[in-house]
Amino acid sequence: MQTEARVGVGGGFAAENGARKYTAAAEERPRRPQQQQQQHMGAMSNLLAGGVAGAVSKTCTAPLARLTILFQVQGMHSDVATLRKASMWREASRIVCEEGVRAFWKGNLVTIAHRLPYSSISFFAYEHYKNLLQLVPGLDRHKDYVSADICLRLLGGGLAGITAASITYPLDLVRTRLAAQTNQIYYRGISHSLQSICRDEGTRGLYKGLGATLLGVGPNIAISFSAYETLRSRWQLERPHDSPVLVSLVCGSLSGIASSTVTFPLDLVRRRMQLEGAGGRARVYNTGLFGTFGHIIRCEGFRGLYRGILPEYYKVVPGVGIVFMTYEILKSCLSASTATD
Repeated sequence: MQTEARVGVGGGFAAENGARKYTAAAEERPRRPQQQQQQHMGAMSNLLAGGVAGAVSKTCTAPLARLTILFQVQGMHSDVATLRKASMWREASRIVCEEGVRAFWKGNLVTIAHRLPYSSISFFAYEHYKNLLQLVPGLDRHKDYVSADICLRLLGGGLAGITAASITYPLDLVRTRLAAQTNQIYYRGISHSLQSICRDEGTRGLYKGLGATLLGVGPNIAISFSAYETLRSRWQLERPHDSPVLVSLVCGSLSGIASSTVTFPLDLVRRRMQLEGAGGRARVYNTGLFGTFGHIIRCEGFRGLYRGILPEYYKVVPGVGIVFMTYEILKSCLSASTATD
């Protein structure tokens, strides 16, 4: 599409060189099926590399992710005195002593099962929404205006994130409940969790906290994109000879920290709403999304909205590095194998 757009813009040059344009077009026609196949294989390589990179990153950072979840849900059934004694190292020691080292990876299987379809749906939906949005007046000239191009990417990314999150949300809920289990085991695995939730809470129970998730998807992508692009362009302007890998790694980590800081309260509320009624426990929040925010601030203070933010920060930096490294390695390997075929 980009090549075709550039040809269209260069109409004056083509008019002056009509014979050359005709010859080039004639030479291109036989190659189009092969080019389309290469583009298709390239898209599949990106899709597979992205999915595997996400799964590897989630597995490596699973201990920090579980600590984040445990801190986020502490305020649901704990008093203020207990919350003041909580610390990341004390909680990690408790997990090792009471549940064993393997407990750090509780719910990781369902995380991987969630990540692969989530990445696939996001990739497909993003391209689909971009094509649809290009029909909107103003966005159809996104190649000519930077603001229109940014708007197209933000809207496409936000809609793709909302679509993927909605479809794969039950797996995200199951992952939270498995990771939040400590000494009392309510759910024995993915299938048992799904069956138990449907039996005890109905099908709607699989979508508890979806509203907070959808509210957080758009801002998260927008903040990540804006922060990453701003930091990267500023860095490259002042230090143009630095390694692109280093620039992407640092700017990606900082953008992840920025987006996590802004959207963390929504993520915390989502986790708590996901655990409502788990294992037959009494409901804590009965007033919806905004009522849950008010309840947390009233009972735990404003700091309660950021309970678990420290392990989240520790998770962001290595997570981005692992994703970037794995993605590039797999993409190179898959591209090389495609070229030899």
